Amino acid sequence: MNLDRRLLRLARSVRALLLFAVGLGALGGILLVIQAWLLSRTINAVFLGGATLADVTPLLAALGVVALVRAGAVWGSEIAAGRAAGWVKDDLRARLFEHLLALGPLHARGERSGELANTLTTGVEALDAYFAQYLPGLALAALVPLTVLLAVLPLDLLSGLVLLLTAPLIPFFMILIGRLADAVTRRQWAVLSRMSAHFLDALQGLTTLKLFGRSRAQVNVIARIGDQFRQTTLGVLRVAFLSALALELLATLSTAVVAVQIGVRLLYGYLDFEQALFFLVLAPEFYLPLRALGVRFHAGVAGVTAAARIFEILESNRQDAEDAKTEDESANLAFLASWRFDGIRFENISYTYAEADGPALDGVSFALKAGQITALVGPSGAGKSTIAALLLRFAEPQRGQITAGGVPLAAIPAADWRTHVAWVPQQPHLFYGTVLDNLRLARPDATMDEVIWAAQQAHIHDVIAALPQGYDTLIGERGARLSGGQAQRIALARAFLKDAPLFILDEATSGLDPEHEAWLAESVERLARGRTTLIIAHRLSTVRRADLILVLDGGRVVEQGSYTRLSQDDGLFRRLVVAYEG
Repeated sequence: MNLDRRLLRLARSVRALLLFAVGLGALGGILLVIQAWLLSRTINAVFLGGATLADVTPLLAALGVVALVRAGAVWGSEIAAGRAAGWVKDDLRARLFEHLLALGPLHARGERSGELANTLTTGVEALDAYFAQYLPGLALAALVPLTVLLAVLPLDLLSGLVLLLTAPLIPFFMILIGRLADAVTRRQWAVLSRMSAHFLDALQGLTTLKLFGRSRAQVNVIARIGDQFRQTTLGVLRVAFLSALALELLATLSTAVVAVQIGVRLLYGYLDFEQALFFLVLAPEFYLPLRALGVRFHAGVAGVTAAARIFEILESNRQDAEDAKTEDESANLAFLASWRFDGIRFENISYTYAEADGPALDGVSFALKAGQITALVGPSGAGKSTIAALLLRFAEPQRGQITAGGVPLAAIPAADWRTHVAWVPQQPHLFYGTVLDNLRLARPDATMDEVIWAAQQAHIHDVIAALPQGYDTLIGERGARLSGGQAQRIALARAFLKDAPLFILDEATSGLDPEHEAWLAESVERLARGRTTLIIAHRLSTVRRADLILVLDGGRVVEQGSYTRLSQDDGLFRRLVVAYEG
């Protein structure tokens, strides 16, 4: 019956609202019986008893009041169920977003952003009908027919038995058709997710597709996936229409059976007119909640299908220590104000990615000293980015430990640790908003003078000042209207503005010309004083001024030393220099 235990646990948080919605629906069922009784009595009094309008005015007034109260109960039930669904969706969407942030970019790297966006939007929205319609409808499908049965059975055992025997046919056929609907809906969700993922990938890579002349080919691919989604959606609609036809036919035939036996007994005088009319009015209403549940059954299937992917994400293991606690956590947090002079140590660190052929890091040990610029170099896949991910707490070592000032990094909440880290990636992300908004991401409370100082240190102030509105100029998504080098310098200005004890640059000068690269090298040297600085280098020209160079290969530190000494040794670093400089 599409009762997912995890969704039912979510329903507990809004249990009061759902119970209120079901209670109002049950009250509507009771009022329905009263309304049918008042209606049958009024008609009997007028047409067979010869009553005048004045005689039945009290009955008509009571009928009107009951009808209004019943309409209010139905309306209140829908409002309460809708509120419950809204709160569950808001909470679930917030939990999903928070969990994705906690999983970090290493997890997101293995996902398709379009599929995740579809889960966060369409997937969560699919639960609206599940909580607002299906769950209340499931309860009312039991309560309202039971109320009608309790009213009919004491008055007429035969009519009650007919209702009791025909009612299970609707849920039985609903479950049979539901099995087919479940398979078709799952296929529809899979195609929708694939289409969303591919469409967003195509949009994000539109520039590259245009450069290689493949944009038109993607139009055909998206059209093909869209056609698959159209076909699966039509399949879902066919099943929905088939089930609606079957359930309506069953309900109509069941109502007809009740009506025929009542008519025959009324004809032969075994029932009086008032009772017969009372049963006839109630018979369609008896099956109505069951028919409504059949229609909402597909909403339940869609909700459970979407929930499977939602809970798959929520049940993914976190890759950081966001909730790490120790007996003396306050002491661990207090040291952050002074650790900048103590440096960081990697002690026998190993890390292997899921489904990887070998370890990304294999027993790596080294120290990052405060006030010293340390550079990581090595061929692609040597483990440089993994070390940055471990320092940023996007992942935790699978063996060994990282310490800062003698305190294990795992003993510090990741969110607190990251406030003391400034990171400049190779491809920084700029958000839609003003230049000032993007700079103040590092420190929202920074003054304008501090922002300008940071921009000057990154040699971007003159460029910003020349923009139409200066620091208040709007830039598009991903830094539209700015060159790649200008976007990198804004990211560098963020790092200067944050003024953090740990400074990580992941080839942050790759988009700069030699002149700006030389300026920034001097600025980085100044910023490194009293700080722990790590440069991940792909261009070896950026490591000439490093105090210590660590050469990685196959997840191990194979060489370390100064640029001059390593260039003279006959090792991997010298081969990299020869390959780079020719």
